[in-house]
This record gives sequence, structure tokens and C-alpha cells, in this order.
Amino acid sequence: MSEMPKPGQAAPDFELPSDRGDKVRLSNFRGKKVVLYFYPKDMTSGCTKEACSFRDNYPQYEEQGAVILGVSPDPPQSHVRFKSKYNLPFLLLSDEDHKVAEQYGVWGEKQMYGRAYQGILRTTFVIDEEGGIAKVFTKVKPDGHGEEVLGALAE
Repeated sequence: MSEMPKPGQAAPDFELPSDRGDKVRLSNFRGKKVVLYFYPKDMTSGCTKEACSFRDNYPQYEEQGAVILGVSPDPPQSHVRFKSKYNLPFLLLSDEDHKVAEQYGVWGEKQMYGRAYQGILRTTFVIDEEGGIAKVFTKVKPDGHGEEVLGALAE
């Protein structure tokens, strides 16, 4: 697994399939701030809270000129259902082989019910207009995360 990029470093570029059926490349958003958030799974309670927190603050993100990209290992069809069920106004990207998660250092060991397994470590990267990492949120708590990240964009 790669080391997690730190503030001041360039955000690793990538291209992933989106819920719209196209491919999305990170570098296409140069000139805008990007909120790149990695989450474990569509339709689970924590991930739904986190996505809805971004959704509920979406107008303020637009005012800041920021793009939100959600990334999980779920396939695009799952993202389509998740988006329509919760009216999510931003792109969801599929990292089914978790290569991008590994590039960002957010694929690692997790524990559930005493069992260790590999998965997404809930993490958010704020990327500046030049494609550099501005801020990293690790061990994200889904409740209120949309507001927390919005605060960082205003800094």
C-alpha cells in the first residue's frame, strides 16, 4: 500500500468509471477545489449519513466552487441506486479493484466483530485548484462531516 499523500504534495491522478457511465479523470477538475472522499460501501448507515451530509451542504460547496467526488469499491450500478435513493447531487466513482484507494493509502486493515479484513479507511482529501493536497481528514466520523469539510474549504 502506498503512503497517504500529505498536504503540500500533488494528488495522484486517476481515471475511474462514474455512476453516469463515463470515465472521470481527477486532472479534469484543475482550476476547481475537489473534495475527494473515500467511503466503504453504498447503502450502509455510516456511508449514507456521510453522503447525505455532503448533499445537505451541497449549495455551499457550489458557492465555494468545489466539486465533490465520492469513491468506493462498489460497481457503478450500485452507485446509481445509492444516488437516486438519496438524491445525491455529486459524482460517485467505482474503484472496484481498489487501486486508487491503495494509491491514496486508504485501503487497509479494518476490524469488525473481532475479525480483521481489508477495506476502505474512511478518509477525505481536499485538493486545491492546482491539484495539490490542501487537507486530509482521517478516521472520519460520518455525522456532520459535510460541515467539517466545508469549514476547511473556507480557510
